[in-house]
Amino acid sequence: MLTEVNWSGNIRYAAHQLVRPSSIDELRTVVSRAKHVKALGSRHSFNRIADTDGVLIPTEALDIPIELDTDRGRVRTGAGIRYGDLGRWLDARGWALSNLASLPHISVGGAISTGTHGSGNSNKSLAAAVAAVEFVTASGDLLRFERGDAEFPGAVVALGALGVLTAVELEVEPAFTVAQTVYEAVPFDDVLAQLDEVTSSAYSVSLFTTFRSPDLVDQVWRKGRPDRATRELPLLAGREASGPRHPLPGVSAKSRTTQGGVAGRWLDRLPHFVLEFTPSNGHELQSEYILPRDRAGEALGAVRALSAQLSPMLQVCEIRTIAGDDLWLSPAYGRDSIGIHFTWILDEPGVAAVLPALEAALAPFGARPHWGKVYSAAADDRMSDLYPHWQQFVELRNRLDPGGAFANDFLGALFR
Repeated sequence: MLTEVNWSGNIRYAAHQLVRPSSIDELRTVVSRAKHVKALGSRHSFNRIADTDGVLIPTEALDIPIELDTDRGRVRTGAGIRYGDLGRWLDARGWALSNLASLPHISVGGAISTGTHGSGNSNKSLAAAVAAVEFVTASGDLLRFERGDAEFPGAVVALGALGVLTAVELEVEPAFTVAQTVYEAVPFDDVLAQLDEVTSSAYSVSLFTTFRSPDLVDQVWRKGRPDRATRELPLLAGREASGPRHPLPGVSAKSRTTQGGVAGRWLDRLPHFVLEFTPSNGHELQSEYILPRDRAGEALGAVRALSAQLSPMLQVCEIRTIAGDDLWLSPAYGRDSIGIHFTWILDEPGVAAVLPALEAALAPFGARPHWGKVYSAAADDRMSDLYPHWQQFVELRNRLDPGGAFANDFLGALFR
């Protein structure tokens, strides 16, 4: 039995063997011989989506060189690379990804497979930048799906259910700069009254609140590109933070990316945290629910009504927007969305006790849980109703993994 744990320490993996293949041929052999097998990324998932009782395969050691195609605006890279490392490689050559998540520490493959996102009314999930995916199936075959293929939308946000993701092609654009400014103590009602104006006022906008003062949004982080419109907002005027801020109250700001309106490289501003530092102390759980942006005001009102119940478990809540995409199991599928993210204290029974009420409050808005974070067992029963292409994905999974090599308890609860 291994002693591998996830980043937060709340998951101890059940695998009996961990193998780090360095070549695709070696990977194909390992996968084809394993009864049960799962790929393991940067371990930033808070649930058992990447767990198995068989063989765990971290993919960062696979020898897949980065290849840049400037004519098509694409980069091919191994799925095990971290976004921060890929970003540095691209920026050194004058290129960029259009958006990043709050953590540059996460692996490309893990983020894509779970529908992870950044922020911005016009910015889609990280998976929407994918132009092609390559993975090894249970039989050891190497498959490739490209944008335009009929089943490509099902092969991107695939929950690790189809195979071991080895390489991806991502759309890139010329490198750009970003300036980040933080505002504090913004009245919640003022934000809700013009929520779309706030979230569209810069290239990327994040709202943070602890709900300990339900009438306030504690911090508003705005990330603006000089080549895109950034609008000033009267409700934020005069409230700029006096110094660097961390989203979590009382935590040192040394790990956060540069604020104060100072322009810098895209990879040094789009994430909230810098690659050299652990983004927080790791003693946390996370949940997130993605729902239609046009229901955001109502949904946030429902969450605020639970503030007294949530705040004892809550470190901070982050609110971000995501443009809709066409990927079958993307939480932003088919609709411009808003994500309501909860960073909890590391108290699994306590968090489990508040999730049912939170999910019940968000259910009328068609909220979809983030695939890599904590949600209640009852949410599994609603998934097939939340995703129009659910059955098509089930059929794709059954065809590519008929023996259930990539099955685990997490997927079993979803596809029972």
